[in-house]
Parts: sequence; structure tokens; C-alpha cells
Amino acid sequence: MPRSTAVRRLLDEHGRTHAEEAGIRLRDTPAPLYRLLTLCVLFAVRIKADIAVAAARELSAAGLRTPRAMAGASRRDLVDALGRAGYRRYDESTATALGAGARFVLDRYRGDLRRLRAEAAGDPARIRELLREIPRIGPVGADIFCREAQGLWPELRPSFDRRARHGAADLGLPAAPEQLAALVDAADLPRLAAALVRADLARPPDRTHHRESP
Repeated sequence: MPRSTAVRRLLDEHGRTHAEEAGIRLRDTPAPLYRLLTLCVLFAVRIKADIAVAAARELSAAGLRTPRAMAGASRRDLVDALGRAGYRRYDESTATALGAGARFVLDRYRGDLRRLRAEAAGDPARIRELLREIPRIGPVGADIFCREAQGLWPELRPSFDRRARHGAADLGLPAAPEQLAALVDAADLPRLAAALVRADLARPPDRTHHRESP
């Protein structure tokens, strides 16, 4: 199968980003960027992707779309929203992390993650470092944020993390990020990264490390 055909089929079948699944219409404005960060916090534990996405939708439905709203929510409100999505076992610790992260973003960036981007001054490695300062955002969470946000912040392109590169290799596509990026328009980079991650997660269990993590 020609490579271009394989990529089109991959995008058609699996090219929906986690932000899209969570109902986040990504724009370079404070609220959508914060909702993406919240999604990354939810993905930071060993939990199924569909539950993390459902939890993001529940938090949004509860009006918790900004760091100010999240910081002002009671712990009970956060735990209840997570519980409605089936996000259990980690609900208490995640409620704590969401509150702490919201206060951090308010204090450090006045609620606007574009200030984080400005502080990084165009350095993608620095963006990842600054993201990891936020409670519960580790290397995996920073990778998820960057691969989803690369459609908005050109300095993050191309963002294909280890899991996406593994998925590419399994499909006979190049594993080098620059070569992968050449296969699609810049606007489709987040979709391609998401599709490759799903391809990796679809591998037989004995060939994957941690199937729940996106």
C-alpha cells in the first residue's frame, strides 16, 4: 500500500485527537488551553483513555473550564464530577492535583498558559520543562499537551512522542519526527500523532508496555 494511502486511512480511522474527544475546541486562548492541561492531568494515572476523556467532559459540564473556576471548586465537587465519569481509585488524589494545578497556573501565569509559552521564548524543550512544574504533569503529560497543542504553537512541531513513533514503526512509516511531519499538512500533525498512538495501543498486549496510557 502506498505510504500516502496508508496515512489517509490512518487519519480516517483513528485521527481524532483527545481534545476533540473531550469536546475541547482548541484555540490559542486561555480557556481551551487550560482544558487541555486538565485533560493531561487526568491522563497522568493508570486509567483508560475513555474514562479520562469522560472525566474531562464532566468537569467541563460542571463549569470547571478555567483555573479560577477549578481553584474555587470544593473538593467534594471535584470528586463527584470525577466519580460521575467512573474515574475512581484516583479521584481523591486527582481532585487534589487539579486544585493545586489551578492555583499554580493562576499564581505563575495569571491563568493564561500563553504566558508559559512566552516564558519559554520559542524553545520546545523549555515548554516541556515549564509544563512539568505544574502538579501532576510529568513527562507523559507534557508530551500529550505538546502533541495536541502543536497545531497552535508552531515551535512544538513536530511532536511525536515515543508511543507515536512506535506506532509509526509498526505501520512501516518512518519513525523520525521530521519525516513523519512531511507526510501531512501542519494542520493535521495533532491528528496524525493521535492516530499513531492509537495504532501503538492497538498492538497485542505482549508487545505494549502500558496500554491504558495515551
